[in-house]
Amino acid sequence: MAFPKNFMWGGATAANQCEGAYLTDGKGLSTADVMTAGDAKTPRRITDGVVAGENYPSHTAIDHYGHFKEDIALFGEMGFKTYRMSINWSRIFPNGDDAEPNEAGLAHYDAVFDECRKHGIEPLVTLSHYETPLGLQKYGSWTNRECIEFFLNYCRTVFTRYKGKVKYWLTFNEINCMSMMPWMAGGVQVDADEQARMTAAYHQFLASARAVQLAHEIDPENKVGMMYGGMFSYPNSCDPADVQANEEFMRTNLFYPDVMCRGYYPAYKLKEFERRGIVLPEQPGDKDTLRAGTVDFLSYSYYFTMVCGKNSGQAAIDCGSVNTGYTNPYVEQTPWGWSIDPYGLRYSLNLFYDRYQIPLMIVENGLGTYDTIEADGSIHDDYRIDYLREHIKAMKDAVELDGVDLMGYTPWGCIDIVSAGTGEMKKRYGFIYVDVDDEGNGTFDRSRKDSFYWCKKVIASNGEDLD
Repeated sequence: MAFPKNFMWGGATAANQCEGAYLTDGKGLSTADVMTAGDAKTPRRITDGVVAGENYPSHTAIDHYGHFKEDIALFGEMGFKTYRMSINWSRIFPNGDDAEPNEAGLAHYDAVFDECRKHGIEPLVTLSHYETPLGLQKYGSWTNRECIEFFLNYCRTVFTRYKGKVKYWLTFNEINCMSMMPWMAGGVQVDADEQARMTAAYHQFLASARAVQLAHEIDPENKVGMMYGGMFSYPNSCDPADVQANEEFMRTNLFYPDVMCRGYYPAYKLKEFERRGIVLPEQPGDKDTLRAGTVDFLSYSYYFTMVCGKNSGQAAIDCGSVNTGYTNPYVEQTPWGWSIDPYGLRYSLNLFYDRYQIPLMIVENGLGTYDTIEADGSIHDDYRIDYLREHIKAMKDAVELDGVDLMGYTPWGCIDIVSAGTGEMKKRYGFIYVDVDDEGNGTFDRSRKDSFYWCKKVIASNGEDLD
């Protein structure tokens, strides 16, 4: 048997993409709450506050806030061992810098965690998942060092409140997206220059390192991981210029886990900063903080791989852009242009395990696409089953053949949720269908897709029965 008996099978969501109830029970506005809906061709927009007449998907989402008991019961029916979810920071501290937490928000997550425990599900909680309190804009958000203390106040509050209920934590979702999508990664303006982005990333590194130490102090049972946005690329050819360009592209993202897993900035990044005139806002003791606060495990999302080469252009390499100028003729693509590459999952697992030698976890993976409801209400999503089957096979090879220490697997959007990238509902990932459309209309009824029953069988067999 490839997977260990305690392998953490489950699924993943994010509060801003599923909860809705955006102002309920004292919640404040987050950065996600001012992002409009878009589509595959139309980018989401960020508005100055909430503007009447605009469509903000996070405001209602799938109303997981009002349906969490039903949803978690369905996760339990599938046999989930873990549920990766996030706490909405602005539900606990509505403005981010409040002196006292919002009790109604704390009580809500108490109820969520109790429901998980009732169904034998271990919560895996992301502290900041693409939603920074909008109130922190007055400080410049993560470009300002003060945000470290606001974040730690939030961490201290939830680590203490949920001691004994939650022991697995992730600090910042896809932290490397600060290079590509700074608004989502930390409320930093989309037109922020490289100095601002790297300053914000530096502050998040420090905040994460201190949160790791704080979590261990409050409860020695706590395990804290980082979360990397899966950017993996192959060189276009064996032309040394292509190989070098690909190496530079990968480093744009890999320096994030280098800092968080090793505890220091890699030499290649420091030399790059020298060349570009980027100065880190270092203060005495910061180096010690980074070294003392390395993470217990590395988690990441895996959806696709890219191809990069000498013709990608420096701008694409600098920003870690998915638009590298190349496509891979050996893999298929989703309707949204994402490659389908299960072999790349095994490659990524080996890359990280060889690099850091700490436990790994795949906390996002899945196929976002259109689903069709049959006349009898059934949803035959064999395409999703095929996708997941091949990726689980790749994980098995990494564990069984390569010896990778893999903790668990939580496919993304285990229940249909709003797409972070486009704000759509029709780009569906879930095992569970939610009757709501891109405009937020529908019954919000839940129903089981064919993949629901397949996933249940896979978990029951600990990944052995993939038919």
